[in-house]
Amino acid sequence: MKIAFVHEWLTTYAGSEKVLEVMLELFPEADLFTLVDKMPEKDRGWLAGRKITTSFLQKIPGVGTSYRNLLPLMPLAVEQFDLSGYDVIVSNSHAVAKGVITGPDQLHICYCYTPMRYAWDLQNQYLEESGWTGLRGAMARLFLHRMRLWDMRTAAGVDQFIACSRYIARRIDKVYRRESTVIYPNVAVDRFPVGPAVRDDFYLTSSRLVPYKKMQLIVEAFASMPDRKLVVIGDGPMLEKCKSLATPNVQVMGFQPYPVLLDHMQRAKAFIFASEEDFGIAPVEAQACGTPVLAFDRGGASETVVDGVTGLHFSEQTPAAIRDVVARFETMAERFDPQAIRAHADLFSTERFRREFHDFVVAQWARHRARIAPGARFRPSKPKLEALSV
Repeated sequence: MKIAFVHEWLTTYAGSEKVLEVMLELFPEADLFTLVDKMPEKDRGWLAGRKITTSFLQKIPGVGTSYRNLLPLMPLAVEQFDLSGYDVIVSNSHAVAKGVITGPDQLHICYCYTPMRYAWDLQNQYLEESGWTGLRGAMARLFLHRMRLWDMRTAAGVDQFIACSRYIARRIDKVYRRESTVIYPNVAVDRFPVGPAVRDDFYLTSSRLVPYKKMQLIVEAFASMPDRKLVVIGDGPMLEKCKSLATPNVQVMGFQPYPVLLDHMQRAKAFIFASEEDFGIAPVEAQACGTPVLAFDRGGASETVVDGVTGLHFSEQTPAAIRDVVARFETMAERFDPQAIRAHADLFSTERFRREFHDFVVAQWARHRARIAPGARFRPSKPKLEALSV
């Protein structure tokens, strides 16, 4: 089985790169294709000197900081990769990676973090947050209309979809009308051991400080609860906004290294998560520390946080809803067992991902070989909705 992985871009070592790292460990002889490779040298250790094929976008001056502005060229770029020498292609996709061109005897598996969010149901939110109005906004909408047509067409070239959560499986079905199998991403739970049984008197939230993460709502909620302490860890364009909203009981620490984040996760009364994420790694890391999570009941957190067992859910992204869930938690904080919370977090471990992803690829390749073997009866694929497996 000669295998190739296709990844959108290598610029930072974040969530999808951590998943890709494990994929490459499972298939060490695989080749890697990416549109742009500008990964800093200090973060490249996990690539282990692997041969990486990039697209023509790599040669554009300043692409390391402006690659997102090249979205109009990305469909063309990803279609230029010559993958004809591979048996299995795995696209690690949240934008355009699944658009690679493959042949009838090749197996194309797409690990999908989401259908392109800014082109589909979150288009209006992204344009509003970007301030794109008037003629500029109209041009953006026309372009995104064309991207949707391309995105839908290229979904037909995927033989098997893997969704990173049941939430994303529903989006795949809605957008592409395709079935998918759920395999949750790997979380390095072993790096987040359980903290002390007696916790300090503060709540914690940690994330990139960007609009859709809704960190400012958490700060606003605690600004109106002077008797409750909040610690905010993270950096981004909303940092100054969060600092301006903070009251004496709210500490906005900005970016902090891993040891500081771990220390706060282990000592916090609870971790607060107000974003609608495709999966959401931070709530699982907090649960690995035995820390209850108060999470918005949409997206991946509705699956990774068990209401009443490993945390509590709230149903609206508003300061009032956050205040309400904190008040509820205060009345029942003693009910949460750190060891039970940790045991739940172990369901999302790297070892579990390694096993499920490896077995899925091998099984699908065996089925595909039987289907294309000489003399095998050809049965065309029939799109259908099946029960999701976890």
